[in-house]
Amino acid sequence: MIRVIAVDDEPLALRQLETYISKVPYFELTGTCRSALEARALLDEKVVDAMFLDINMPDLSGMEFVRLLDNPPLVVFTTAYSEYAVEGFRVDAVDYLLKPFSLADFLKTSDRVKARYEALQASAPAPVAATPAEDSLFLRTDYKSVRVKLDEIRYVESMSEYIKVYTDREKSPLIVLLGLKHLIEKLPADRFMRVHRSFIVPLRRIKEVGKSELVLEDGSVVPIGDLYRQELKDYLSKNSL
Repeated sequence: MIRVIAVDDEPLALRQLETYISKVPYFELTGTCRSALEARALLDEKVVDAMFLDINMPDLSGMEFVRLLDNPPLVVFTTAYSEYAVEGFRVDAVDYLLKPFSLADFLKTSDRVKARYEALQASAPAPVAATPAEDSLFLRTDYKSVRVKLDEIRYVESMSEYIKVYTDREKSPLIVLLGLKHLIEKLPADRFMRVHRSFIVPLRRIKEVGKSELVLEDGSVVPIGDLYRQELKDYLSKNSL
């Protein structure tokens, strides 16, 4: 399934996108947003493969929003103004839907999204391969696959399109072309938690938790993001006396 979000500041337009997305068998609606700022928060929280994005929105336009993203999902722009078409393709948009568009138009565009998605999947390397029975992961780094035991991971830090995996065994972090959202899907939820848009930590290595940061057993200080604070509080409440 292709995980999709819809972004539009007009409620009727957003409802239409929801309806159309529900009619595409290979789409899974991950969320809807009324602004680019809402969409940014959602992208930080969830894995999104494609987004249908209105250009004309208050505060931050869809075009400006895409340019700010380090690693944007596939983009289809939706707008009532045809003059944005050329600019849209300059940011490598999959397609451009001119409002009002029909279901037939939407389905054609959806097929283009599917084709682009499948092409990217076919050409992408496999940076992470799970071996659950051995409680480890293979991380693709420096043109080789390195086995990393989950118990040896100290913490993981994001840097744009890459992640740095700090381990007990390696002096330097392993650099992997991957996003935190994809890595957290491979890690057991009862042992690892994303506590910030840029950090994943092993729960057993948390030594202290403050208001805005936590300290790990090795002395590393990791910030706590607002979007992840409640989940961390819930974990603490279940494991506190």
